[in-house]
Amino acid sequence: MKIKPLRLGVLLWVLWQLSGCDDSPKNTESFAGLGNEAAAFTPVVPGRTFSFPADHGPHDGFRIEWWYVTANLKDDQGQSFGVQWTLFRNALKAVPEQPGWGNQTIWLGHAAVTSAYQHHAAERYARGGVGQAGVSATPFSAWIDDWNFASQSGTENPLADLQLHAGGQGFSYQLRLTSSKPLVLQGEQGFSQKSEQGQASYYYSQPFFQAAGSLEIDGKTWQVSGPAWLDREWSSQPLTANQTGWDWFSLHLDNGEQLMLFRVREKEGASYLTGTWIGADGRTQTLHQGDISLTPLASSDVAGRKMPTRWSIKIPGKGLDITTVALNPNAWMALRIPYWEGPVQVSGSHAGSGYLEMTGY
Repeated sequence: MKIKPLRLGVLLWVLWQLSGCDDSPKNTESFAGLGNEAAAFTPVVPGRTFSFPADHGPHDGFRIEWWYVTANLKDDQGQSFGVQWTLFRNALKAVPEQPGWGNQTIWLGHAAVTSAYQHHAAERYARGGVGQAGVSATPFSAWIDDWNFASQSGTENPLADLQLHAGGQGFSYQLRLTSSKPLVLQGEQGFSQKSEQGQASYYYSQPFFQAAGSLEIDGKTWQVSGPAWLDREWSSQPLTANQTGWDWFSLHLDNGEQLMLFRVREKEGASYLTGTWIGADGRTQTLHQGDISLTPLASSDVAGRKMPTRWSIKIPGKGLDITTVALNPNAWMALRIPYWEGPVQVSGSHAGSGYLEMTGY
């Protein structure tokens, strides 16, 4: 179902009011309104028991959640690419999903491809309840318009074998993602704290996907393959009003281990820093502030901003001393809610690849 231009304009306005931002999020505000009070919504508290496949689907009562995929891909000649796909569910009210135009959910989709010299991004908006966007847990399917991320028919595990398709002006991709390894609960058994005041999300990942398929950029097509990562988070107020944005890494190390870490920046004082070390067998160890050294090394001029695109990451307890460098420093997501998102290359004590997301700059 297509939405008429007038209705689309209304959706854009409503979503922007929900986010609490203007055209360019200022570093004096909590990024995209995620620090706004959400007392009417369900709080995130420790001790949740996750249930699969139900938790692959939407969660009534929570204000925001997302299904987020990144992939680090190469063609037969070793040329590197990155792919990103995200579907956001934004609840206007803390009420159960309803069919029709009385539905109180706004959906937002982001898609992008990045090479060393090109970066394209696109976005989609939709109103819930009318079939234009949504998520089902069994069989798993997440879609907005003709973008979709869905399990193959007949698979017992909904996240074992999936197809991902999206595109926009100047790009498209078709990928198959497979994994036989278990999901990873981030933070403390899925309770991922974002501040010393207790703001948090429920957060799990599938960092062991292998992706293969094709992507097209500016009329040229490549056959590609490589590691991919799925993140699932839901919350009602993941930031405080004093937090301005975050720097988030997901890294595939060549020895089969994985690393997720992020810092949430404060207006004043030290950032909140944490992460998860993921063994090749899927076993995890939570990393705390004292375990991690995360330092920007160099910045690039991007969209009128200074963006740190080269970083030092040290985790002495794991013998990790690496540098990450953006594949393309100009991976700016020039969308209604703008941010930086792109693939990075890893060198030092470990080699590998991954993704970096930076918001609130």
